[in-house]
Amino acid sequence: MLVLIAAVWLILNGKVTVEICLFGVAISAALFFFMCRFMDYSWKQELLVYRLLPFFVRYAWVLVQEIVKANVCVLKLIISPELQPEPALVYFDAELTSGFSRMLLANSITLTPGTITVSVEGNHFCVHCLDVELSQGLEDSVFVTMLMEMEEKRRRWGC
Repeated sequence: MLVLIAAVWLILNGKVTVEICLFGVAISAALFFFMCRFMDYSWKQELLVYRLLPFFVRYAWVLVQEIVKANVCVLKLIISPELQPEPALVYFDAELTSGFSRMLLANSITLTPGTITVSVEGNHFCVHCLDVELSQGLEDSVFVTMLMEMEEKRRRWGC
């Protein structure tokens, strides 16, 4: 977070000088200290972000692949006159413990064409699918598997 705050400072300034860099580092450190002191943030969480960075890169790659697959499926539904979509509301439970993981799963489902997350209540998800075919495997999808893996890593590292 400290690096991100400093980077935003530099981007918003528009030019890079020694004074701007030093002042940016000082402001970023003060803001980071404030976050640690009053907003329940810690260095441990900061290190966790860097440890999970390869996971998020892999997750983004899988998300792009799933978006492409779903685009092809929706395109077939649109182009083929003999295929009639059968919309469905699908309910499933995902054993995710953190709110961040549930939010990431809901947004990933919504970003995938043909599916929209209608509601999330605890671990209970309601998803509207354009076709029944798109609803198959939601509860044990690659997204759920990867997010459970991320939560396990967070538990192992004590965060």
